[in-house]
Amino acid sequence: MKFRKLLIATLVLSVWGGTMLFADSASQRVRVIVNGAELDDAGIFTDGKTYLSVRQVANTLQSLVFWDESSKKVTIYKPNVHMFLFQDTTIFGNVVKGNKITFKVFAQIDNLLTDISAVKITIADPGGDEQVIQSKNVSVDKDNFWYRTDDYTYTFNSAGKYTINFYMKVNAADDWKLVSQKTITAKAP
Repeated sequence: MKFRKLLIATLVLSVWGGTMLFADSASQRVRVIVNGAELDDAGIFTDGKTYLSVRQVANTLQSLVFWDESSKKVTIYKPNVHMFLFQDTTIFGNVVKGNKITFKVFAQIDNLLTDISAVKITIADPGGDEQVIQSKNVSVDKDNFWYRTDDYTYTFNSAGKYTINFYMKVNAADDWKLVSQKTITAKAP
């Protein structure tokens, strides 16, 4: 009787272990690198195809992503946002560390294939501290528009890369979605 139970237990564990080994070999986790940065969620490779987290890929590519529960459909929108930084009438991209500059951000948005309710532009210093330059509710019913901030005065206290971030909200209750970035380099005098 003991031998029979031991035999059955051995067979069950063998079948279960073999199944787990097969499942592990059938799908593999893969590292996903986008523009030199590794995504937090690894991809899965199975049956000759790689599967990725849509939300993470969309965030990495600075896109808007929508999930429609009723149709079980994911839609990704990638608006083109081109930002220009003006100090008076001069375009700039580099500054001297310690300079206090008054500037404005011009943004040209096209290929906007969904409605949005608001835009926000921020500046982040090399340490990641982010300040809002301007945010505004918008009503856009076309696929392209221009947006200009008011004059903004900022002191570039340390050397390094400062990032101008352009965010959009589809609906007022949504979170802000980063859709574009522009870099300003502050160099030591």
